[in-house]
This record gives sequence, C-alpha cells and structure tokens, in this order.
Amino acid sequence: MLANLPILSFITFSPLLGVLVLLFMPKRHVRWIKSIAIAATLIPLLLAGWLYADFDYTADGMQYEETVQWINVPILNDAIPETTLVSYQFNYNMSVDGLSLAMVFLTALICTMAALASAHIKKRWKAFYILFLLLEMGIFGVFLSGDLFQFFMFFEITLVPMFFLIGIWGYTDREKAANKFLIYNGLGSAVMLIAFLILVNTAGLSVEAVGDQVRAVYSGNLQVIYDNLMNPESLVNTLSEAANGGTNQFYLSETFRWVLFLMLLVAFGIKLPIFPFHTWMLKVHTEAPPSVVMIHSGILLKMGAYGFIKFGVLLFPEQAKAGALLLAVLGVINIIYGAVLAFRQKEFKLVLAYSSISHMGIVMLGIAAFNQIGFSGAVFQMVSHGLISALMFLIVGSLYERTGTTMIHELGGLAKTAPFISGILLITGMASLGLPGLSGFVGELLAFLGLFEARPIVTMIGMLGIILAAVYVLRAVLRITFGPMPEQWSTMKDARFIEALPMIALVAFIFLLGLYPSVLSEPLQHTVDLMIKNMALKVGG
Repeated sequence: MLANLPILSFITFSPLLGVLVLLFMPKRHVRWIKSIAIAATLIPLLLAGWLYADFDYTADGMQYEETVQWINVPILNDAIPETTLVSYQFNYNMSVDGLSLAMVFLTALICTMAALASAHIKKRWKAFYILFLLLEMGIFGVFLSGDLFQFFMFFEITLVPMFFLIGIWGYTDREKAANKFLIYNGLGSAVMLIAFLILVNTAGLSVEAVGDQVRAVYSGNLQVIYDNLMNPESLVNTLSEAANGGTNQFYLSETFRWVLFLMLLVAFGIKLPIFPFHTWMLKVHTEAPPSVVMIHSGILLKMGAYGFIKFGVLLFPEQAKAGALLLAVLGVINIIYGAVLAFRQKEFKLVLAYSSISHMGIVMLGIAAFNQIGFSGAVFQMVSHGLISALMFLIVGSLYERTGTTMIHELGGLAKTAPFISGILLITGMASLGLPGLSGFVGELLAFLGLFEARPIVTMIGMLGIILAAVYVLRAVLRITFGPMPEQWSTMKDARFIEALPMIALVAFIFLLGLYPSVLSEPLQHTVDLMIKNMALKVGG
C-alpha cells in the first residue's frame, strides 16, 4: 500500500507543517505553541510506525524509492567529442533499508519524547519549537537520502538549528558550547564534502547510449557509486575516457581508496565521536538543555556511526577489513577511556557524557568484527543507547527543574520524595550497564560476540568496560536515589504527567528490545546479511 505513496517524503517534511502553523501563531499563546509542536512530532512518529509495519523484511536492496531530477549542470570541454553529452546531475533520491528504517523510527520516537520534555523551556517557545522541528526534518533527511549531495545538505541542516538550540536555551557556558559544536562538526563536514566530491568525480559516472549519442552523467547516487567501486571492470573504458576528455577517472588506486576511507573515518568519527575528537560533545552534554541533549545523544551521535557504515564500510570494504584492527583499537580506547573518566565525575551530566563515549566504542567494536553478528550488535547498540541516553537526559531535566543542580554529591535519598523518577532512573541505569532483559544487554552481547571470533584479546580488553560501567552507573544512580537526603529536597514533588508519559514510553521500548529483540533484528537481519555478502564478494571471503 505504501509503495504507491511518497511515504519517505511525508516523514521527512511533515515537521514543516508544524513550522508553518507556528509561524502564524502569536507568541503569547504558549500552550497552543507547545501543543502544536508536540502534535507535529506525532505525525512522523505515526508514519514511521506505519512504515515499520509495512516494510518487507525479505526484499533485497532499498525500498520505497523516490527519485526526481533536481539539478543538471552540463560540462563543456573541447576535449569531449560532440557525440558525448556530459553533465553533473544531482537528484532528489529517498530510499530505506533495514538499517535506515531502525534509525528513522528511533528519530521519530525520541523527537516526540523530547518535545514533551521541552515543557521545561522558559523562554522564546515559538522560536525554540521552530528550530526543534527543523532539526527533526534534517535528521530524517540524513537517514533517508540516497544521494551524497542530498545527504550532505540534510547533514548541514541539522547543524544550524542545533547551534541555536544550544547557544540560546543552554546553561551558563552555552555560547562556548555552541561554538565548539559548530567548529568541530564544521571541520568534519568539510572533510566529508571533499571526500564526497572526489567520489562523485571518480565513481559517480554512469554512461548510457541515447540514439547516436552517448550520455555520461556524474551523480551522487549512492547505488551508482557503490556499483562502480565494487565492479570497476564492468565499465567500458573507451566511453569513460571520452566522457572525461581522455582520462579514465574511474580508476582509484589502492592508496587513494585508503585516503578516502580515512577521510570518511575522520569526518564521521568526529560526529560519533571517537577519541580524540570527543571534547566538543562534553560541552554540549553539560550546557545544552536536557530535551535538546535527548536528541543529540540519542540520535545525532548515531548519524556518525550510520554515515561511517553507509559510506566508509560499504563503499570501501577492503580498506575497512584491512583496518579492522584499527577500528577495534579505537573502540576499546573509547570504551575504557569513557568508563574511567565517567567514574571520576561529580557532575551527573558528565557521567552520562563519558558513558556515551564508552558505549559508542561498543558500536565501533561491532563494526570492526566485520561479520553479521557484529554488525547486528553495532546497530542494536545504536538503537539501544539512543533510547537509554534519551531517557537519562529526560530524567536529568526533571531533576534539574526541581533541584537546580545535577551534582551527585548534592543529591541523595530521592527515592523517598520522588519514587517514580527514582524507579525509572534505576531501570535506566540497569539498562545502561547491560542487565539481561533490557535493551543494553543485547547490543553489547552481539557486538562482543561478533568481535570475539576474530580478535579475542581485544574483545576481552573491551569487556573491562562492562565491569567499569557497572561501577560508575551504580555509583551515580544509587547515590542519587538512596543515601542521606538533603533537607531542602524533602518536599520535592514527583514526576508530572507530561514527564511521566515519555519516561514510561521509553522504558517500554527498552524492555521490548530486551525481551523481544526480534522486533529490531527481523527488519535488520536481511539488510545486514546482504551487506556482509556483498562485502565478502569484494574482499574475497
């Protein structure tokens, strides 16, 4: 049924309906502004749920493709024969597979929960929610784009609203955090753009005969680039030489492929983030408002892992497999470094920030495994951490609203006055440290199990992070919920309905993935199997 509808465009641009309504809404109508914004996030959530239910788990390749010619720029060169028409062509291209499907639903869910959590925002609600919805639109575009240029545009769109959401509605050092966010991510985007331009001008060429003429088109179409990189020998050299003025630019040397692979690793590694590109993230986690950090930690960090899998690993499988040890070492560094630093923090938000670094290291280990189990674990960890970190910062927002602090030593005994919030915090803490029956366990198990087959020593070192996670999570969570309670918190109120609703929803999904992981593994399974099969054909094993 959905095959006949532009469902992916509906999902991507549906937040703009909320933006359009909010533009004409008077600023003084705060309740209406909040209600419209929340309703605007519910539309893509319902559409994403519909897409998830309609998705064909057994189909090969991308589904629900939408393609419209967008930009066509002819190339004029005296060296090109008159019978050859050469142009740059960038199309509007949307598509989805099992990997992007999981990220789209995660985005829709967390954005709705974050919109509810934004009730704590104290000023300029209209501007806040307009930027919020623009950010959501950009994230959907990133996960659904099938063209490099389009992907880059949506990727950049997410930077602008995020910069203002941090810089205007953040805490004391918000402007410095926003600037650091923009500088680091801007540098990553610059590296990504250079890599994309090289790919378009080398592997982006498609050639077809049109009557007596030959049409050669450079494009950012991901499928065209993938096919050319995987099967360069299938191209007709004479046509490619004619289209390029006598130079066969389809050829990429082994060295040049390594350069592109490392460029993509850096570009997406900054977003992930991997050590040592992580310092900007610490400022964002501590200075941005909690509802914004829900999206940043829950979704935006996953854009780094998604982009690296989609472009770094799939386009350059030989380099990815040869560099698997490097990826595994980077993952272990993230895990141990993040866990040790998390244990030393006195600020709960910093504990969660370093915890995110550690958990993203597990994603790197899953990718480094280079097998079906490891890849499944990496994606499972991405989704699971998205749910857990979003819920953690939702709780942080509720605690800060009541106490004005998130310093661990200034809190305590909150289970007496806020048993619901404390109970949710305990459940989330257990999920974060990987308790069986909760979503965190499945992702960690699959990632470590996949890597153990190839690199048992690295795996065992990385598993120290699980032990350390139990230490720093229990230290922080138990200190906040139990122990002596400062007198000023004796009258603190428990969660309101608008806070309890997203908490319950996120906990439900954490239990769902922990108890019934097939809800994610089934749509993901065939996509991962196909990815591994195609990469194995290229690397010869």
